[in-house]
Amino acid sequence: MKYVVFLIDGMADYPIPELGGKTPLEYASTPNMDKLASNAVFGTFLTLPKGYSTSSDVANMSILGWDLSECLTGRGAVESYGAGIEMDDHTIAFRMNLITVKDGILLDYSAGHISEEEAKELIDYLKTHLESDKVGIRSGVSYRNLLYLYGDEFTADVDYEKPDSSHGQYWEDILPCANDPLGVKTGELLVELIYKSKELLENHPVNKKRLAEGKYPANLIWPWSGGSRPKMPSFYDLYGKSGAVVSAVDVILGLGRLGNMTVVKPEGATGWIDTNFENKAKAGLDLLQTHDFVYVHVEAVDECGHLGDLKLKIKAIEDTDCRLIGTFIDGYQSRFTEELRAAVLPDHPVPVSMRAHTRDKVPFMISGANIDPDSNINYYNEKTSIGGKYIDLKSRELMDLLFKDGKI
Repeated sequence: MKYVVFLIDGMADYPIPELGGKTPLEYASTPNMDKLASNAVFGTFLTLPKGYSTSSDVANMSILGWDLSECLTGRGAVESYGAGIEMDDHTIAFRMNLITVKDGILLDYSAGHISEEEAKELIDYLKTHLESDKVGIRSGVSYRNLLYLYGDEFTADVDYEKPDSSHGQYWEDILPCANDPLGVKTGELLVELIYKSKELLENHPVNKKRLAEGKYPANLIWPWSGGSRPKMPSFYDLYGKSGAVVSAVDVILGLGRLGNMTVVKPEGATGWIDTNFENKAKAGLDLLQTHDFVYVHVEAVDECGHLGDLKLKIKAIEDTDCRLIGTFIDGYQSRFTEELRAAVLPDHPVPVSMRAHTRDKVPFMISGANIDPDSNINYYNEKTSIGGKYIDLKSRELMDLLFKDGKI
């Protein structure tokens, strides 16, 4: 038996009046998911338990079954490993967005999905002015970058706001802060770096060019979700299965590396709607030649939800269905003799009406070999899944169900 999870980031949503009360997933044309749904079990899964951030590191760790209370540190640390940068016990890593502010308002968490080339030029410029023996900066994917603080005088225990949940707020009202002495020192340094970045970026040629082209400038950094070096059991130790990860973004690649899984960022994988869906499918198939399980992650749908762009979210769902899932299933049938179980789910909702993650349980289906299907359900979406036989799963229960011997 081989196993695959198609993780469609941020796909779940709420009913939308202009779609006749349907969600984007219900409305989209998804023939490949529909085909999987014809022989599937359905249910709901809690990915963002109370007491934890609504961040994607939490959600994907929940899905893959790591104990949040034991393994979670902060997203910056996970993304550091995703970028191939290991940490010592005297370093704190923060995720650092390039964002757009205007008239004191946080306008866009991604600086208009700034290109990787433009972002790298800005990050290289910031490095020359902000780095020191206590501060390090590293480029990531587009607006997603990393900030390191070196030394035992710093801590990850700083209150912060997620930039993709803070549109429309006055950025100076939501700066990092803390109460204990270590946290205060860390927060003060982060705030100092934020203000310095504004001075440095405001008139940079990259931003002048973007403004001339009618694009959002990347005129501020926003560090958030700091973490110390994570300690996690391997995926094999959890389930006795060899695992692999396909993704464009460092947070998912980082979880894979920390779990001693094979990780691949395929050529053309961008974390945006222009990603190469076909190459992701092919990478997943290649990995299944030598692994039991592959986790194929798609970021594009999530980004469209954060933009509040309904048409683009529907298109991203349809592209994922046709170009990723369809390509994968066709390729599997032609290349493999082993039976296959496939799970489809988002890591969290990103309703276009809210442009932010919510804690709602996500819909899932598991299709393929040794399935006793939910006979009353023919389509996969938020509404049908609540009628499935596996409701309110949490922690490692989803992976245990996927890997269960015999019928499920």
